[in-house]
Amino acid sequence: MAQSTSVKDQATTVVMPILLSLSICHLLNDMIQSLLPAIYPILKTSFQLSFEQIGLITFTNQLTASLLQPVVGLYTDRHPKPYSLACGMCSTLCGLLWLSQATAYWQILCAAAMVGVGSSIFHPESSRMARSASGGRHGLAQSVFQVGGNAGTAIGPLLAAYVILPHGQGSIAWFCGAALIAISMLIWVGRWFSEHLRAQKARKQIADPNLPRRKVMVAIAVLIALVFSKYIYLSSIVNFYTFYLIHHFGVSVQNAQVHLFVFLAAVAAGTFAGGPIGDRIGRKYVIWISILGVLPFTLMLPYANLAWTGILSAVIGMILASAFSAIVVYAQELLPGKVGTVAGLFFGLAFGLAGVAAAVIGTFADTYGIEAVYRCCAFLPALGILTILLPDLHQRK
Repeated sequence: MAQSTSVKDQATTVVMPILLSLSICHLLNDMIQSLLPAIYPILKTSFQLSFEQIGLITFTNQLTASLLQPVVGLYTDRHPKPYSLACGMCSTLCGLLWLSQATAYWQILCAAAMVGVGSSIFHPESSRMARSASGGRHGLAQSVFQVGGNAGTAIGPLLAAYVILPHGQGSIAWFCGAALIAISMLIWVGRWFSEHLRAQKARKQIADPNLPRRKVMVAIAVLIALVFSKYIYLSSIVNFYTFYLIHHFGVSVQNAQVHLFVFLAAVAAGTFAGGPIGDRIGRKYVIWISILGVLPFTLMLPYANLAWTGILSAVIGMILASAFSAIVVYAQELLPGKVGTVAGLFFGLAFGLAGVAAAVIGTFADTYGIEAVYRCCAFLPALGILTILLPDLHQRK
């Protein structure tokens, strides 16, 4: 009887220590991931790289992450692996060490791939664990989980500016301590999830949107298009914003990294807000506001001075970031019982699109100039109009 009560309590109560632990590990994982684009100015100078080669590094890193994530999610839906997160972080640790000692371009690509593999293992199963600890507040849980990743992505460039830039490529190895901390925490989280799975073995997924299969497929296609618009635009900022500021306004590398940190911090704030608001008013409305609502600001950005560029980029980051938690949870509600598959698909899609976009944008920037990138990408949020095709699952409930 005591065990039954515990199971019921876990099903209706947010397990905040687990959510916070997952968020912290997400912070550490994505902080390590974000060190790669943050040190591009060092790599570009040291190895005499073109923008196209810079884009190829991101492409390699995010291709390994994106291709494996749906596979990992599909497999763990059927065979949950509570300790797989710690194993994935070991791959990230090895990639980080190799990146710090790389002496050739191909070694950088291999190290970037290993870091990507670690990320591909981390995201699908950790998203499932966050949902298991949500107590039914899925948007809140996804936002708490996501905000850690966005905070890590924001911190990475700042650490690169004040740690790696002054001390050189070898100082990347100092961040292996972060990976070791994450591994120890993920072992503890894995133990909780293993016990949770045993306790929940008899429970069945009962959430069902009761929508025709065709409508579900159309909705998934719309969500993919929205992720396309969001992450290609974000890729233009994350990977090339520092080069834009340095070339267009003549700022220093450190100053440019601080501007990137401000943008990424705004992304973290927007991510945290999106989930709980979606729980309250419906995820479709959050998606509307986040994607289409950012269009006026992206159109103004290429023509702003330095001060307004910083302000507009922060506004863009905050509004645009609020969509992803809502999109992931919305898709999980469309496809009940496929939490890992959905998480792997959308996280993998996000990484893959960002990687392909980085390669394409790098080539475009080499040919037409870095300023042209932001004039063209400014129109991507117009795809937010497709949100009109999404059914309103909030009202159905």
